Amino acid sequence: MILDRSKAPEFNVPEDFELLPPSEFKLSNGAKFFYIPTPGIDAVKIDVLGKGQRASLPLDHTLVPSFTLQMLQEGTKQKEAGEIAEFFDFYASEVHPILTFSHEGLGLLSTKKHLSTVLEVFSSLFTDATFPQDMLEKRQSQRKLSIQLERERTASRASQVFRKCLFGAYHPYGVEIEESHVATVTTDQLISYYETMLWQDLEIFVTGNFDTKELESLCSLLGKLPNRPVLEPVLLPGINTLLAVTEPKEKSVQSSIRIGSWSIPKIHPDFIALTVFNTILGGYFGSRLIKNIREDKGHTYGIHSSLAEIGDSNYWVIEADVQKAFYSEVVKEIYHEIKVLTEVEIDADELEVVRNFLIGQMLKQFSTSFDLIDRFKAVHHSGMDFDYYAEKLAYLKKFTAEDILSIGQKYFSKPPFIEVIVG
Repeated sequence: MILDRSKAPEFNVPEDFELLPPSEFKLSNGAKFFYIPTPGIDAVKIDVLGKGQRASLPLDHTLVPSFTLQMLQEGTKQKEAGEIAEFFDFYASEVHPILTFSHEGLGLLSTKKHLSTVLEVFSSLFTDATFPQDMLEKRQSQRKLSIQLERERTASRASQVFRKCLFGAYHPYGVEIEESHVATVTTDQLISYYETMLWQDLEIFVTGNFDTKELESLCSLLGKLPNRPVLEPVLLPGINTLLAVTEPKEKSVQSSIRIGSWSIPKIHPDFIALTVFNTILGGYFGSRLIKNIREDKGHTYGIHSSLAEIGDSNYWVIEADVQKAFYSEVVKEIYHEIKVLTEVEIDADELEVVRNFLIGQMLKQFSTSFDLIDRFKAVHHSGMDFDYYAEKLAYLKKFTAEDILSIGQKYFSKPPFIEVIVG
């Protein structure tokens, strides 16, 4: 058969979409253990996650969790920082901190062949870290420099100001990180956080090629990790939203724009429809915002709209770095594109392009077992399971122009939105 390369391959949408859930166990320390096998692949991925406690700390201690996690590999009772780094390098392994407002933990990438040896040192990071003073001072110096550089970058600055506008300057999700926050971090604070607040209500997510006996051994080893009960949640301060902030920068050649507002969680019945609306607006390279502001007017290299979350709060935000002279016009065009999408149905051709793009993107997210465990974590932490993806595929196969118009009118038709301009 001769292949006709003038024709694109036919795009076939699967009739069904069934994902096998991970095996779930409860370890001897009370931690939940989730496992997805990787037949024939001897790479191992382990993520150990506990409940995040940053929001419960005083605002001037907001950097304590990140410094604590970053310094776990800077020395233990058995090994110094250099020895730890050389050990993981020798065994082709990587350890990385995991830090969000919701979760704190450590991730490990390794090989099945050396896993038992690697796990011994990996486990020591949970109990035997020493937080050397000289390494803390080095980290503090690096972080202060990073803060100074980010303040000069309009994009980083705009994102920080947007979160402050969304939550308020005295909310843990909106607090602006300053050099003073770095300077107040002490070794005693890190040790206290490590020994009393880290590793709460652990969940362990594993992918690997293990037989029953090997899996039992792994569960036994990970069951020895510290697992503290969750502390009572601290009442967060009220949200104090500010609608507009402009920070001029005379020497800047670009302006960074952030426009957004509150949104809904993944568990909400409208969420999947809202992801489709967001994609059409600014969520892919053929979006309305890209066509208008990048392709037609040439005011930016990229503009993007996304749905995001911090802790239990959800929002949408449009982000763009544009030529400074044209930022007012870009803001005007952003509002114009939002207005059109809430008043005029998209045509059939655009609808099918978006439908195929979203289905393709979704299916691509399940290429490997590592992808599968990440997708599971995403829905699990929202109180759902793999059924969410089947529901999403079913919606993507049938949504109409009327559906998208209706969802836009419901969630995007009531400005003013939060508007931040830096530069």
